[in-house]
Amino acid sequence: MKKVIVATNFMPESINALHYAAGLAQEQNYELILFYLYNPSIHAINARISMSSMERLFSHNEEKLIALGKEIIEMYNVRLQTHFATGDFFEELELCINAFDADLVVMGMAQKSIEQDILGNTTTAAIKRLKVPLLAIPVTAKYQGIKNILFTVDVFRCLHKRALNRIREVAKDFGAVVEVFHVKEEIRKIQESRIGRELIEEEMNDVSYFYKNIESPEIVKAIREEIRESNSDLLIMIPLKYGFWDSLVHRSKTKIMAAGAKIPLLSLPAVRYMRETQIA
Repeated sequence: MKKVIVATNFMPESINALHYAAGLAQEQNYELILFYLYNPSIHAINARISMSSMERLFSHNEEKLIALGKEIIEMYNVRLQTHFATGDFFEELELCINAFDADLVVMGMAQKSIEQDILGNTTTAAIKRLKVPLLAIPVTAKYQGIKNILFTVDVFRCLHKRALNRIREVAKDFGAVVEVFHVKEEIRKIQESRIGRELIEEEMNDVSYFYKNIESPEIVKAIREEIRESNSDLLIMIPLKYGFWDSLVHRSKTKIMAAGAKIPLLSLPAVRYMRETQIA
């Protein structure tokens, strides 16, 4: 049975993500782990409240988490455990992933804002840091099944078998059709994608998929337009790890898409980016 961690902070976007994950778990017989990290406010710390009062704060929040878990169990009839933690968010989340040997992390996404686009948020930061797939759920998304998957490819040569096997597994589990969408600024680079296409054909030969290649100088805009035109239920992307100098000028398309997504985004663990001159 696959195990899915759902991170919550009781805000509307995280509650919506929990309901989406519960609908998915109900259909696919997944087990949910409801993760919540609580740290006392700076005001409580500065007030130097007693140890017994601090313990009551922790107990209150843990009971709140347990009550939410029971509500989801009753509503969706799914297996669910709660995990209450305190400390650094990413350190505790990674400990939770390892403790439960989780297959997926689900997090909510708030509405896009200027601040979010510039600074990012916890979910977009998690896309970069986590070594397991992350499913980012927009606050307006509701689970109604997954039948059409849009898999966007930026650099064909950075594809690897493990990522393709995960996409294949998702497609098979949900009986979905995969559109492999390749958009590049120059048509010449699209024509140079033969190696990646051969790997896709080798690893995904038992699922339904098709290709669509386009040339566009605005890659993110092209992806968003394709989401609307294809009526996709899920967007899959693989973020790329850049070297130091490249990272100074590069803005992750995966993080940009997550911040402004209209459909759930499944981000697979990042792979190392190599320039064409490095590959040749």
